[in-house]
Amino acid sequence: MGITANEFPQAKRRLRLGFVGGGQGALIGEVHANGARLSNRWDIVAGALSSNPQRAKASGKLWMLADDRSYCDYREMAKAEAARKDGIEAVSIVTPNHLHAPIAKAFMEVGIDVISDKPLTTTLDEALSLAKMQRETGVVFGVTYAYTAHVMVRQAREMVRQGDLGELRQIHVEYFQDWAMDVSDQGDKAPWRLDIAQNGPSFTVGDIGTHAEHLARFVSGLQIEALRADFHVTGQPKALEDTAFMQLRFEGGVPGTLMVSQTMAGSQCGLRLRICGSKATLEWNQEQPETLSLRAIGAPEQVISRGHGSGMSPATERLLRMPRGHPEALTDAWANLYLEFAVAIQARRDGTNLSEGLLAYPTIADGVDGVRFVEASIKSNETDSWVSCKVNAAN
Repeated sequence: MGITANEFPQAKRRLRLGFVGGGQGALIGEVHANGARLSNRWDIVAGALSSNPQRAKASGKLWMLADDRSYCDYREMAKAEAARKDGIEAVSIVTPNHLHAPIAKAFMEVGIDVISDKPLTTTLDEALSLAKMQRETGVVFGVTYAYTAHVMVRQAREMVRQGDLGELRQIHVEYFQDWAMDVSDQGDKAPWRLDIAQNGPSFTVGDIGTHAEHLARFVSGLQIEALRADFHVTGQPKALEDTAFMQLRFEGGVPGTLMVSQTMAGSQCGLRLRICGSKATLEWNQEQPETLSLRAIGAPEQVISRGHGSGMSPATERLLRMPRGHPEALTDAWANLYLEFAVAIQARRDGTNLSEGLLAYPTIADGVDGVRFVEASIKSNETDSWVSCKVNAAN
């Protein structure tokens, strides 16, 4: 039981982590924090958990932060923590989307590594500016596409890499929820995700669509070269889309589809990926994350379950926590993500090199690709045409 092969470097101590956002009532903050704690690589020691002084103080007490390390201004936090001998070594940003960029810049400026929620920013120009600053400062910059840290997603990726599916022929991904069915942007109770000023110009594509496109790219190893998108509102009236259907064209001309909706009645967290090759099709479903379905031509379906041995790749095994029959869950995926962030950040700070392929955490480049995908989707919907997602000399 436990990690048995190709282990990560032994930690000398837990790293010090701070949070911006994620205070009282913010589920995503607790999700990040629980993942960091479970990884056993972090101590959460500081935070600007709210811009409201009363909420910041109350949240700091709930998180058991020292009074002098519970801030209400992220700029103050960045300067104060950078000046401390025991200051934070990384910051997790779990705020509304429009604040990701200025917060990340404030901490990169003082040499603190960054972990940001997705989407990275609300505009591609802003994302590219962050990427440029990351290259100049050399800090580690991770983006929390947590689904790709599920053990069986890593196993699927390795199976594609080793040719178990043959030549890739089709890629299909979908993500369906229903929580926004009765949500509107009318009135005082509209969520911030429907406020363009805070969320950016896309609702569902920017939120769960970026998870879907990253999952497809991560497992297949192929970039999206172009897309054709149709946006819809199928729930209560709102200015931004709550549903989108897309055709995709991946590298090598591989066709695909992406479907997302937050108004699909009866759906909770229906993220599903199917990758079809010349030999077999591989499928993973987030609501049953412990297994993969492999359907080869002329053979019975094979169900591959999470656990040690039985064909698991070393890249998969080093993220396992429990043996077969003892379920792991999304919290474990978050822990895997924070584990890899910690290994990368410790290596940067120690000046040590890690073996190639040891880590597969989403980087700022993945965050930039996600924002590029959102902007291409919006443009395609507006122009009723195919739009390129390729990186050009300008971006």
